[in-house]
Amino acid sequence: MTQGVLPFKYEKEKNDTGMTALAGLPIYLDLAKVIGLSKSIQKHLRIKANSQGWTDVQLVLSLVLLNLAGGSSVQDLKILEADKGFCEILCKAELHGLRRKVRRALASRWRKEKKRALPSPSAVFRYLSSFHDAEQEKIRKESDVKAFIPTPSEHLTGLEQINKDICASLNSADPQETATLDMDATLVETNKSDALWCYKGFKSYQPLNTWWDEHGIILHTQFRDGNVPAGFDQLKVFKKALDCLPEGVKTVKLRSDTAGYQHDLLKYCEKAENERFGRIEFAIGCNVSKAFKTAVEQIPDSQWHPIYKDHMETGSEWAEACFVPNELCHSKNAPEYRYLAKRQILKDQQLPGMQEPQMSLPFPTMEIETKKYKVFGIVTNIKDKDGESLIHWLHKRCGRSEQVHSVMKEDLAGGKLPSSDFGANAAWWWIMIMSLNLNVMMKNLALAPCLANKRMKAIRFSIINIPGRIIKRSRSLLLRLSKNHPSYNILVEARRRIAMLQGAYAPPG
Repeated sequence: MTQGVLPFKYEKEKNDTGMTALAGLPIYLDLAKVIGLSKSIQKHLRIKANSQGWTDVQLVLSLVLLNLAGGSSVQDLKILEADKGFCEILCKAELHGLRRKVRRALASRWRKEKKRALPSPSAVFRYLSSFHDAEQEKIRKESDVKAFIPTPSEHLTGLEQINKDICASLNSADPQETATLDMDATLVETNKSDALWCYKGFKSYQPLNTWWDEHGIILHTQFRDGNVPAGFDQLKVFKKALDCLPEGVKTVKLRSDTAGYQHDLLKYCEKAENERFGRIEFAIGCNVSKAFKTAVEQIPDSQWHPIYKDHMETGSEWAEACFVPNELCHSKNAPEYRYLAKRQILKDQQLPGMQEPQMSLPFPTMEIETKKYKVFGIVTNIKDKDGESLIHWLHKRCGRSEQVHSVMKEDLAGGKLPSSDFGANAAWWWIMIMSLNLNVMMKNLALAPCLANKRMKAIRFSIINIPGRIIKRSRSLLLRLSKNHPSYNILVEARRRIAMLQGAYAPPG
């Protein structure tokens, strides 16, 4: 029977052939084994410790693999389960290195013989629901506070600790003594019934993420409702992020947009209130208030300096602003900060066919001597760096740390939340973060340098979503790729580098 126009047909194999479409995904199992991800999950999550069926390790790891393989919903686990070749490797990897007693205990969790390699979508939905705290929802309803942040459940705290172990493992293999932290929130649009409206006019959640720039990973995240302002309780989130830093880190620096312009946060950094890290240098966007505009107007033209990029003028200028906010005017012991102003002259705002200039612009403006400027403000406690260098340093935050939000929501499964329950969505978000960080480890420590800056789409096309055949030989498996496949050498070399990490990192007990 003709299937289509061109001379080929689709047919089903009569028997399981051991084929896989995910021949590169098992190297992530290698990396997870070396860094002790399973041991970390066992240590910090005890949801399924004394029950039958799937273990915490199997459930969490299945969702990590789902993210890496390109799945965006719980239902996509069916596609992974249908890949019999990969499932065979996964089952073999789960039992590797376990004592006979432990293997028997795993088998005894099932009343009948276990036939699946991955949990079903219904089992995962039930598992995610265990991260939701109904008591916090009662408190939310009884409270008059609009911006309500539920206290994380014990299980969500466990996911935070697992991610902390992942970050520590990366810093063990690639030690960094400085942590430049970029704090930024992102909106995750959703149609869930219990989701709240954000400032942009759609239902969403708004996680606040802390990015560790030197490693390119998410150090910490706080899952929030869409109506919670990005700057709300930012100091508490920053303290949690500092607690997640590995022991080898000695110096911390902070960058943020205007959401971070919270005077309790600035004071905490300047007054060295953190016992471990002391004074924390920062550069944060400040609000362009009426008082700040007045201070900018008083800056003479001779004190404005051009901003260069690649030895070329950008059209922007910077100057030191003599400005003291009202919050600091009434305290003798208030810290002193350095304020910078950045301005860029606006060209004619009239568009073709329009009689009137645009009435609203997405940035603050002001007029100085008949000229109209974009105006931005920066507050910092860094005294020994010139203003232009500080501005360039702050603007680096707008590159990698904001690009990662696109990766979370488009390349991984963070853009499609699975439930109406807040806690279940928070767990889904945390597991996505763990997947992102595991992939960063893979790129930084194991893959070829040419793949270091590639996004997940390129990684999947290059090494993950490639065909292979599983061949059983003695007690081992062979994963055979097509002849002269360009990814063969990359995968083999990646496994060698991962094996070498065993001496660089001691997995959690």
